[in-house]
Amino acid sequence: MDEPARIGRRVQRMRSELGLTQRQLAEPSYTSAYISTLESGKVRPSETALRFLAGRLGTSYEELATGRPAHLATELRLALADAQVTLATGEADAAADRYLGLLARAEELALAPEQAEARLGLGECALESGELVGAIAHFEAAERLLADEPLPRRARPIRGRAVAHLLAGELRYACYLLESTIDELGASGLADPEALVLLYAAVIGPYIDMGAHARAAHAAELALALAPQVGDPALVAGMHRQVARTFLAEGRVADADASLAKAQEIYGQLRLRTDLAHCHWMRGYVQAQNGELAVAERELRTAREMLSARRAALYTAQVEVELADVLRRLGRYEEAAGLLSALLDLGDSHGAVHAGGAHRLLGLMAEERGETEAAEQHYVQALALLERSGATGDLADLCRLLGDLLRRTGRVEAAMDAYRTGLGHRAAPGTTTLGPAPASFDAGAARISGSRWAGGRAE
Repeated sequence: MDEPARIGRRVQRMRSELGLTQRQLAEPSYTSAYISTLESGKVRPSETALRFLAGRLGTSYEELATGRPAHLATELRLALADAQVTLATGEADAAADRYLGLLARAEELALAPEQAEARLGLGECALESGELVGAIAHFEAAERLLADEPLPRRARPIRGRAVAHLLAGELRYACYLLESTIDELGASGLADPEALVLLYAAVIGPYIDMGAHARAAHAAELALALAPQVGDPALVAGMHRQVARTFLAEGRVADADASLAKAQEIYGQLRLRTDLAHCHWMRGYVQAQNGELAVAERELRTAREMLSARRAALYTAQVEVELADVLRRLGRYEEAAGLLSALLDLGDSHGAVHAGGAHRLLGLMAEERGETEAAEQHYVQALALLERSGATGDLADLCRLLGDLLRRTGRVEAAMDAYRTGLGHRAAPGTTTLGPAPASFDAGAARISGSRWAGGRAE
C-alpha cells in the first residue's frame, strides 16, 4: 500500500474526474470530514475503507491502494507462466532473458509474489546452465520475498537451494535444508501435500548417496502415499523419478524401470523436455547398474542429446561421465576418455560426485594401461572430492580400488589405510553414481598376505 499522501491524491483525482462531492463519495458508510482528512494525506485508510471507496469510484482496491491497474499484475502472471513454458520446452538462455525482463517489471510495480516467481525461474535456468552460485542467490532472494508467506509457499525456493548445494557436492547441507523444512511443516500443522511431495522427492537422492537407505525408502513411501492428493502432474512425475532410486537400491530393478516409465509418460504428455531427458538419464543409470550396457548406452545418449540441445552444460557433462563408464565397460576406452574432460573443466565446485566419478574412470583406464602412478593420482583426487561430498557408496567403491592398487604395488600399510577409510560404507547397486558396485573392499583387505585385524591395525 502506498503512503497516505499518495492514496489521498489518487482518491481526490478519481473523485473529481467523476464529478462527485466528498459527501457523495463518503455516504452511507463514512463522512465528508473523513474523506477530506484522507485526501489531505493525514490518515492511513484501512483496507475496508479503501475497498468501499474503490467500489464507489469504479476502480479496483489494488489500483486505489497502489496506483497499479489490476490488469498489470494479471498480465505479468500470465507472462511468467509463458516463461515457465519456455524453460520447460525451449532453451534456458531464452527463458532467463524473459525472466530477467519480467523481474524488472515486477520490481517496478513492487509486486513481491511476481518478483519471487521470476527469481525462482532464474534459479532453475541457472541450475540448467551449471551456474550454481547464481542459482543459490536467486533462490535465496525468492525466499526473502516470500518471508511473510506460509511455509508451503517457500518450499520451492528451499528445494531449489537444496538441489544447487547437492549439485555442488554438498550432500549433508542439502539434506539439512530439506529435513528441517519437512520437520517445520509437520510441527506447524501446515502439512501441505504438494510441498511435502516436493521435499520428500528431493531428499531421496542425497539420502541414497550418503548411504541413508532406510531414510530414502521411508521418504519414498511417504511421497507415494501423498501422491493421490497432488494435482500437479509434473510434480508426481518427478516423485516417481526419484522413487525409482529406492527401488533400485532394494534390488527391485523392474519396479524402478516401471516407476521411470510412469514419469516418462507424464513428461512426454506435458512436453517437459528437460525432465524427459532426466528420465532417459535415470533409465540409463538403472540399466547400467543392472548390466544391460547396450540399453544403458542408448538411454544415456538420448539424455545427452536432449540436454546438450538445451545447453544444460552441467547436466550434460554429468551424463557424459555415466556414459563414459558404460563405454569403458564395453571396451571402448578412447570414446570413454574423450567424454570425461567436460565436467572436470567446470571445476571442483560443479558436480563433485560426478567429478569424483570422472577421476575414478581415468584411474581405472590408467591402471589398464599399466600407468600405476597416474592411476593413483586420479584415485586420490577422486577420494578428496568424495570425502568432501559425503557420497558413501562412491567412497566405498573408490577405497576398494585405491586399496587394491596400493596392495598390488607392495604398500601394505597405505592399502590398509585406504580400506579403513571405506569401512562402514556400503557400495551396492543403486548406491553408487557409476556401476555396478565392485566387490566389497573387505575382501581386498583380507587378501593382504599375513594380515589380520587387531586393535584397528594390520599386523
